[in-house]
Amino acid sequence: MTLRIEKFSEANTTTLRLIGRVQAEHLDELNAQIENNEPGVVLDLGEVSLVDIDVVRFLGACQSKGVKLTGCSPYIRDWIALELDREQ
Repeated sequence: MTLRIEKFSEANTTTLRLIGRVQAEHLDELNAQIENNEPGVVLDLGEVSLVDIDVVRFLGACQSKGVKLTGCSPYIRDWIALELDREQ
């Protein structure tokens, strides 16, 4: 399965629900979606089945810029935290 992005807007918030595998090759499109819907972007990761290291670093950078991550599995959240600690 590849990545599918579903977009939901409500008031001042846009939620991008990611479904499937998120890989480095998807980051340009995902970044464009985030930039086109700022401010108030939420990434719903509840249906993400797999990520790679580039995606983890991207998600950490997004989180640092104020993008909210929801539905994030514990292993991805821990991996993001580990990568953010390594950068400091």
